[in-house]
Amino acid sequence: MYIVKRFLIMILTIWVIATLTFVIMKFIPGDPFASDADVLPPEVLENIRAKYNLDEPVPVQYALYMRDLATFDLGPSIQSESRTVNDIIAEGAPASALLGIQSIVVALVFGLFLGIVAALNHNRLLDYTAMILAIIGISIPSFILAPLLIKVFAVDYGLLPVATWGTWQHTVLPTIALAVTPLAIIARFMRASMLEVLNQNYIKTADAKGLSSTGLVIKHGVRNAILPVVSFIGPLFVAVITGTFVIEKIFAIPGIGRYFVDSIFNRDYPVIMGTTIFFSAVLVITLFLIDISYRLIDPRIKLTSKGD
Repeated sequence: MYIVKRFLIMILTIWVIATLTFVIMKFIPGDPFASDADVLPPEVLENIRAKYNLDEPVPVQYALYMRDLATFDLGPSIQSESRTVNDIIAEGAPASALLGIQSIVVALVFGLFLGIVAALNHNRLLDYTAMILAIIGISIPSFILAPLLIKVFAVDYGLLPVATWGTWQHTVLPTIALAVTPLAIIARFMRASMLEVLNQNYIKTADAKGLSSTGLVIKHGVRNAILPVVSFIGPLFVAVITGTFVIEKIFAIPGIGRYFVDSIFNRDYPVIMGTTIFFSAVLVITLFLIDISYRLIDPRIKLTSKGD
């Protein structure tokens, strides 16, 4: 019953986001066809607006948009007449997803490792070193780190390609640029959670019974300490994905972020709305899956609500 309720809430959330996105687009000043007003005859402009249902009252436009959205049709792009928003997302999603997944994996692996090492060496050199690195990672935004990586590893030493997309070498620098901040956040989260768990009475009891240090850390420490980190993965994943907007521009990566940025400058409302709804749906679905995954990580957690 809990899963069904969460699924319905997920659908409702996506609908609310789609509605708010539609309303915001209607309040944004300007017209996507304003630049053509001095070039095209008024009759042609009217036909173009009719093609995109812009001649209809706003409630009718909303109803038509929701009807198409229910069938996963995000409509045609205004600037790229030969392509739909679905085509643009399908074309850019693989690169954005690959970059985002790689960044999350790197952030999780190294962030968890740093957090565990820092907690096990509390108030020692390794702890201080790990936390200093974490503070530096949090302090440097990805859009500042990216040019620095290009300058050092691509321009100065020529170890990796500067930009574009194709081989695994092209993914290294943008992955690092995106992964550093979430890596630092995960390290700090894991350290704090691990320290709290290691100070619990059941850990001290297990240690007194002679359980090996490795078994104590992995079986009892990490397993319980990782739960707060798991709850953070959903928003973190989408933060990384949306962070690719700027990174994709810097590294000339053919992902959704590039199209989203271009659509803002071109006032391509269907692309803006479509990509916003797409990323919002990714976030909501990820949070839904994470809620379910709690039960797999810790069998003691029941997937029920108060009324169940």
